Amino acid sequence: MLGGGGLVAANVYASAADGTWGGDSGPDATGQVRSAGMATIDCPDVGSRLTAVPDGARADVDRELARLDQQIAAAYQQLQASAESVRQDPTAADGPIMNPLKEQRSATIERIAVAIDQVGDRPEGLESLAACTLRPAQDDTGGGTGNGDQSSAAPSDGAQQGAGQGQNGAGQAGNGPVASDYADITAVQPNVPNPPQQADASRGTFTSECGVNANGLFNSDNVIVAPGVSNGAHHFHDYIGNQSNNAFASDDDLADAKTSCVDQGDKSTYYWPVLRLQNGKQERDAGAPGGGTEGNAGQIVTAKQVTLTFVGNPRGKVTAMPRLLRIITGDAKAFVNGPTNANASWSCTGFEDRQLKDKYPLCPSGSDVVRTFRFQSCWDGRNIDSANHRTHVAFAGPDGSCPEGFQAIPQLVQRIVYDVAAPSLNDGGRTVPLFAVDSFPEQLHKPVTDHGDFINVFDEDLMREMVDCINSGRNCGARGGDDSGATTAPSPSDDTGATEAPGAGGATADPGTSAPAEPAPASSDSAQEPRTYTTTSPANTTKHDKPAKHDSRSTEQDGRTKQDGEGKQTAPAKADKAASTAPSDSGAGEVGQATRTPAGGQAARTPAAQAQPPAAQTEPQAVQGGLAETGAHLWPAAIGTLLALSGVVMLLRARRLRY
Repeated sequence: MLGGGGLVAANVYASAADGTWGGDSGPDATGQVRSAGMATIDCPDVGSRLTAVPDGARADVDRELARLDQQIAAAYQQLQASAESVRQDPTAADGPIMNPLKEQRSATIERIAVAIDQVGDRPEGLESLAACTLRPAQDDTGGGTGNGDQSSAAPSDGAQQGAGQGQNGAGQAGNGPVASDYADITAVQPNVPNPPQQADASRGTFTSECGVNANGLFNSDNVIVAPGVSNGAHHFHDYIGNQSNNAFASDDDLADAKTSCVDQGDKSTYYWPVLRLQNGKQERDAGAPGGGTEGNAGQIVTAKQVTLTFVGNPRGKVTAMPRLLRIITGDAKAFVNGPTNANASWSCTGFEDRQLKDKYPLCPSGSDVVRTFRFQSCWDGRNIDSANHRTHVAFAGPDGSCPEGFQAIPQLVQRIVYDVAAPSLNDGGRTVPLFAVDSFPEQLHKPVTDHGDFINVFDEDLMREMVDCINSGRNCGARGGDDSGATTAPSPSDDTGATEAPGAGGATADPGTSAPAEPAPASSDSAQEPRTYTTTSPANTTKHDKPAKHDSRSTEQDGRTKQDGEGKQTAPAKADKAASTAPSDSGAGEVGQATRTPAGGQAARTPAAQAQPPAAQTEPQAVQGGLAETGAHLWPAAIGTLLALSGVVMLLRARRLRY
């Protein structure tokens, strides 16, 4: 049943770039996103203003930018602690919270300017970004999460109080979500564009299968934005693919890591904020940075399915991604930054022609929640990263055209499906818990802050195969086979974060669908016990005790990137102790792995269809049709044979004794 039946979503914007928003959570005149909820702290994003940072200053600047996030998080915690007094008198926060925050930020911003000035031109105007503003709480008019006595209701399992506590009764940690953060997907009008394909369009697809993170590899780091800084994200990420991704992972560490992908040639890292149920359950991070101490509370939900599909361009051919290319799509701070870089897309299976940008979907019975990320698909031809992690890549235009000087690359379309029920908004999620993504504390778990991260660690042979497959109009992948000459792939959409529209009858668009190679995750029912997971913070590893290397984050060499070991055969994987002891999402590719045999200096890959494991496999391959099973059939026969031989021997001996 859908909770909060009075929630009706207005038309939402269909493009991350066109700036049209609907409902009560669109941007106001300042570009901020309006949404009911708690008071929060709004600080200018210094990192997004730094479009050029010399390589020699990059490590210092990254460290200081992470310090700015730490300062905001600490100030927000102070704000929560004094929420009632600030609600009555907003100026009460000036002396103890806002003024000290401005002073701290001023000192940090000055250090950033000095670090850049020592090796390049000092940036101008950064000092104006020091002051933050207090955004007061707004009334929640979306159906009520319940104030007053609802905050005293405990979950049925007797765990810590769940939804309905904290500021304005929002979420078990008191900083969201709230009822107005949800919308009934059936009330949303279809809004997914489908640009026409031109004659030279690259119509193929390439799918990589990397599991759903059922082994529980999480941390609150972000090696792209805050390398060398523990808890740089201030929220937990799911990781699939590369098993050695943490804040201290160098390019070499990523290249030498194990992978959860079926095709071992894909050691890329794919990560995104975890989704949690606000049900009072305590994960192991309940008292840890990035988790409960920063407002990210509740049970982490394992995805039901994750599909990683690389698609082409509606105007022409695509070129290979450079190795170690980094792409961030969406904006983790979009609630206070505004929607300029937002790229969230929420929907439900069967309704994916309707995408919500600033609401979590309320899905009807039998329909699952879907998060979709369409990554930037234009590259500047030189850099694998940029100072603000955005300007080296770009979204294509509505017709698929790239900005001047950029070239089309395969577009990663990431689709994550969750089996979670629509929360009961009328009682603040007490009956059916609220769900929300992890976020920076001051972002209040708003759905608009959803984002995804990708680092390309495909080996060069496999990347060439991907490009050839897409450009020739085939549908390829480690498990999906190779439909040579087929043109049935979903036509690439523009880079708006929207998925392809369903066909007749609302059928779910699912490029490259196939069952995950790993065992199915446990049910995401609210009664599920918290599960064990692996983190890759320095405390849990023995390998990464050195600062992160920035050896190939911004290179320019005639349109291709050069990095250590380029073009050589990948060495046997070595991973962190924490990663190597945990089972990888899909058996680390041992099941259904494509084999590679050197031939003329290039690896020859077996057809993907031959490497495909049984779709219904739920047990380790070693106990299916192996020696254990064969022995189980041979033992009875062997025993019978021994008994027969013993009888013959005894008969012969008896006959000798008779004579």
